Amino acid sequence: MDHNQKNIKWQSVGVTKEMRQKLHGHKSFVLWFTGLSGSGKSTIASEVEHLLYDRGLSTVLLDGDNVRHGLCQDLLFSEEDRKENIRRLGEVAKLFVESGVIVLVAAISPIEEDRQAVRKKLGLNEFIEVYVDCSLSECENRDPKGLYKKVRDGLITDFTGISNPYEIPAYSEIVLQTEKKNAAECTNEVLEYLILNGYIH
Repeated sequence: MDHNQKNIKWQSVGVTKEMRQKLHGHKSFVLWFTGLSGSGKSTIASEVEHLLYDRGLSTVLLDGDNVRHGLCQDLLFSEEDRKENIRRLGEVAKLFVESGVIVLVAAISPIEEDRQAVRKKLGLNEFIEVYVDCSLSECENRDPKGLYKKVRDGLITDFTGISNPYEIPAYSEIVLQTEKKNAAECTNEVLEYLILNGYIH
């Protein structure tokens, strides 16, 4: 245990996760979108959130790029910093689940061990991994942020899928093939999974 943690005790709370879920009128869980840059994570996560919102459900979307403007602005792209980035995202996602909210996370999260560490933080069936499956060549062809061009021009040295590994999930609850299906079709796949498995009605 860290020396500074010896004097820290976990405080019990009077309002439980179950009570908060009852207040919101639905289960709380995490939809964790993982995949290469340009695969469609943010687009699909945003569209799924819109559909959930339209159904009157409480949601929050944590986008990997957006959190680096605040929560993770001190982190760079070393192996250690990437790991810490995912750890923080996982901790924040857990807090929102405890508050009774549906959490959508869109982050490359390239390392299997880091994704599984987040899964272990959450309760049974509270972590739904969504692998946004798209080939490197197609992602590079799309290049929505111009990042792949910068990599090829030598302006970016640490980049997932080229200089840094992306570990394809060993098992994902949902696999979306964005080369074969458009955003609307993929969004509907996520919604169908949530309905069929009793997460939403």
